[in-house]
Amino acid sequence: MKAGLATVLALSLAVIAAAAWYLPRGPVAEDVAAGERLYAENCASCHGADLEGQPDWRTPGPDGRLPAPPHDESGHTWHHGDGMLFSYTKLGGKAALAARGVKFDSGMPGFADALSDRQIRDILAYIRSTWPDRQREVQAARTAAERLEGDTGE
Repeated sequence: MKAGLATVLALSLAVIAAAAWYLPRGPVAEDVAAGERLYAENCASCHGADLEGQPDWRTPGPDGRLPAPPHDESGHTWHHGDGMLFSYTKLGGKAALAARGVKFDSGMPGFADALSDRQIRDILAYIRSTWPDRQREVQAARTAAERLEGDTGE
């Protein structure tokens, strides 16, 4: 009887180890420091070194497009969940909005060819890290609502 129990236990442990090996891993922690560097290299030229955005960002320019908005608490970035922010960054504003049924000629280019998904997440983590608690809480609630709706941005 003891040999049978030992065999069952050994097989059970083998199955658990195999499942742990093949199951998808959980989300990888975001790297805020890497996000800050990537923001400086890829985003600051339009959105400002201090996340301040371009002047008169609420007024369309001669081309009809809005200037780059700030990503600090004075802007509207924190009004959007992570799924929207991720797809806006990866696909570009026009494509991300079109995927949601919104026609809008955004000047935001897509970065799918320049940044990995991980790098985009790190940039967003850096931006979020600069917001006061209230903005982070509102944005986290919008991210949670997106997840309930199945909108992860990917």
